[in-house]
Amino acid sequence: MGDVLLVRHGETAWSATGRHTGLTDVPLAPRGVEEAISLAPYFSGLSPALVLTSPLSRARSTARLAGLPDAPVDPDLHEWDYGAYEGITTAEIHRTRPDWTLWHDGVPAGDAEHPGEMPEEVGARADRVLKRVADALADRPGDAVLVAHGHFLRVLTARYLRLPPADGRLFLLQTGTVGRLSTEHGEPVIAGWNTRPLP
Repeated sequence: MGDVLLVRHGETAWSATGRHTGLTDVPLAPRGVEEAISLAPYFSGLSPALVLTSPLSRARSTARLAGLPDAPVDPDLHEWDYGAYEGITTAEIHRTRPDWTLWHDGVPAGDAEHPGEMPEEVGARADRVLKRVADALADRPGDAVLVAHGHFLRVLTARYLRLPPADGRLFLLQTGTVGRLSTEHGEPVIAGWNTRPLP
């Protein structure tokens, strides 16, 4: 089976300031556009067996600018739904909940458009994506490329490594970078993380 390449979208105004950006469709900032374009050498000449992107525009734009213009949308690749914490920074949350962590506490429900998710719910979405990837790579040679979001891809990495969803906290993933999930002796491993093409 091929590897799974994880692409976190480029920087947005909200990611630059630490605001929880779940389902709000914030576009790439100018720096995010540059980050996405800088990823194109990764994919030049690559013929992946599967390419999927989140439905949110910051991921779709990153895919297009990185040289993956026709990536089908997979609704399960959307970012963690932060519920009532959408658009709020961790520092702001800690003013009233100093011990809060996303990974253990999840989020309170928001409005109808932002009901919120617990780590296990994000993990279930990641498991569905990994199943689709495994099925595709079983039928075709090559790698899979997933263009999505920081917290979601961290959960997906934990699940790929057979860890609980909350262990995604261990894998800091920067904007505009690529991670590579692979295998060694039949075991899942991280073969690359937070990588960018050389200038």
